[in-house]
Amino acid sequence: MQQTSRSEVEIFSDLSRLCSKTGFAHAIAYFCFRDNIIRYQEGERLTSDDLMNLHSSDRLIRNEISTLIGLLFKQPIDLTLPEPHIMQDYINDTDKLLVELHHSMMISSIDTDDLKSGDFNSLSKGTFLREQIFYSCDSAYHFQYKELSVKKYLNDDPWFKRYKGYSILDLEAVFDGIGEVQPDKIESTHSEMQFKDPSEWSILPGFIFTIDDVSTKSGIDAETVRTVIDSFVAPSGNEGFNSMSDFNVTSAYPIIWLGNSQYLLFQHYSLQEALYETPFYWFYDDISYRSKAMQHRGEFTEKFSTERLTLVFGENRVLSNIDIVDSSGNKAGEIDTLVVFADRAIVVQAKSKKLTIESRKGNDQSIQDDFRKSIQDSYSQGLNCSNLLLDNSFKLYDSERNEVKISRTFTEVYIFCVVSDHYPSLSSQVQQFLKYETTDVIMPPVVMDVFFLDVFTEMLQSPLRFLSYIKRRSGYFSKLRASNELIILAYHLTQNLWVDSEYTGIYLADDISSELDVAMMVRRLGVEGNAIPEGILTRYQNTIIGRLLSDIESIEEPKIIDFGIMILTLGDTAIEQLNEGIKYISSLSLSDGRNHDFSLGFDSEGTGITVHSNQDLNEVAIPRLQSHCDIRKYREKTDHWFGICINPNDFQLRFGINVKGEWVRSDAQDAFVADLPEPQLLSKRKGLVNFTTKIRGRKVGRNESCPCGSNRKYKKCCL
Repeated sequence: MQQTSRSEVEIFSDLSRLCSKTGFAHAIAYFCFRDNIIRYQEGERLTSDDLMNLHSSDRLIRNEISTLIGLLFKQPIDLTLPEPHIMQDYINDTDKLLVELHHSMMISSIDTDDLKSGDFNSLSKGTFLREQIFYSCDSAYHFQYKELSVKKYLNDDPWFKRYKGYSILDLEAVFDGIGEVQPDKIESTHSEMQFKDPSEWSILPGFIFTIDDVSTKSGIDAETVRTVIDSFVAPSGNEGFNSMSDFNVTSAYPIIWLGNSQYLLFQHYSLQEALYETPFYWFYDDISYRSKAMQHRGEFTEKFSTERLTLVFGENRVLSNIDIVDSSGNKAGEIDTLVVFADRAIVVQAKSKKLTIESRKGNDQSIQDDFRKSIQDSYSQGLNCSNLLLDNSFKLYDSERNEVKISRTFTEVYIFCVVSDHYPSLSSQVQQFLKYETTDVIMPPVVMDVFFLDVFTEMLQSPLRFLSYIKRRSGYFSKLRASNELIILAYHLTQNLWVDSEYTGIYLADDISSELDVAMMVRRLGVEGNAIPEGILTRYQNTIIGRLLSDIESIEEPKIIDFGIMILTLGDTAIEQLNEGIKYISSLSLSDGRNHDFSLGFDSEGTGITVHSNQDLNEVAIPRLQSHCDIRKYREKTDHWFGICINPNDFQLRFGINVKGEWVRSDAQDAFVADLPEPQLLSKRKGLVNFTTKIRGRKVGRNESCPCGSNRKYKKCCL
């Protein structure tokens, strides 16, 4: 990175002067085209390669371009097209100054004395987090802002109609119209450039539109279109924008009026974000409406969380607004959303707080206050409710004051802290500031915004897969680092999230999310491409294990949920071996009508599985598998062993066994298992099994106890 000894103030001042030069708007349009536009052939499928330019280290991020726009807007805008060599100087000087500015901010954010002494406390200081806040990547897709805005402000529709003269649906339609006009204009402008002299080249006209353009595309009358657009036109002047962290009026009001019914919009993403963020400040300025707007905002976060989790777990497993009441009838806690699946629970606490301008400036006290109000308080409430949930002396009531009677013998409880707005550098601040507690049942928290929850529940619409992910994400709470949660989820979808114990920490780069980005655009925008990233969601398709996982979910039996979650951690080769093993013993059962089995040990987990294949009556098959698992657990000196019984006709799961308990040595058991064959060893990340190779102990006599553990004679059992 470029070295600099200049201060941030000096560099920002140079950048401000550069942005005020004649025709600089054409350079900004160039950067928007270079760094924000996804280019791929029409009619072809969108791939992750098409998105690589969005993850280039040389591109300007959206906040940097917004800074240029804000500085441009500080004075009247001159759209005179510069000569090519001047235009190139603008581009080169801008790139150079922004690199220098970033480096200056990084240097000033780190206390070198702390680093020399080995004290890294400076990493939690506001000066350091200020850089992370500004340069953090976006945690939401642009289309999410529009989709969620309609839900967020639906209850405020009467206010829009009364004070703005349009409805929330009019607002949505006009924004859709702008979203259709701009790509067409940018494409046509770019195409026309090939027929022009280089001295006339500029992509700027592609970012300019008129009322009639939008009215035609949206089907909304021109006057309503004008009213909506004028609501997001930047007011004249941006005098207070004098540093990277100051309020930039063009971020909240991204449309620039050029006169003559022409409007300029450089970044469509910023307009979508403004749709989600800006109306709240209109409500806040209306003192008579402020409290109601705050109420609607909180209701949106809670309702949205409930709706998205219902998509995964179903209505009967998701409860909202649950009061926890003590024996005297006093309310001891309130859970915004409660998910119960088998012996697992998710406690959701939603907040509608955001990062303030003072925090963005790097104010230590403000950053910590915002974090406390947005995250820490939410977690503390979630922890309190989780502890009360585990205490049966407290009763649960729904919003209608009906008592909620559910089994509360949970083995795992997860706390979700959900915020309603994009919270820059949320992952970093959680690592630095969050104070949390764990027990044998209450797991480390999962912190997210509503945008991640939206994607999370879109991609993992299976209770087992969802729980499997949060078990690992929670378990790796202190090990995983990334710009945002989308990147970690994307890594899981393609690589199956796994962190070996030898690693103390892993940082995931932003470009890992590209496959997920494609999938979400395919699902939400209708472009051609893979709606399911290649990885964990495709690997089980049309396999025995895929059928098995579906059976586990439908049975929803606590004793085999652990088994299903364990299966989802296995590598590709291990899954293939397990599929082949079940096929093999099932074919034997079909040929001779007897029980056949195999056992696998997992070298990195200290556990294993025994699989039986038969069509015997449950009163015979269940005790046999139970005894076999007990013996295997003892033989392998482990605290945990799984067992499942498969119907050989269709590979359907009949039942499962989950044997848990501290291993205790026994002379009698030692003698009994002395000749038991070794289980076949299966690494969780590598396959080490060959099911066609028999592993045998000594020959068992016909009248001896069967090695499978059924307590029947060998001749009456597996012989």
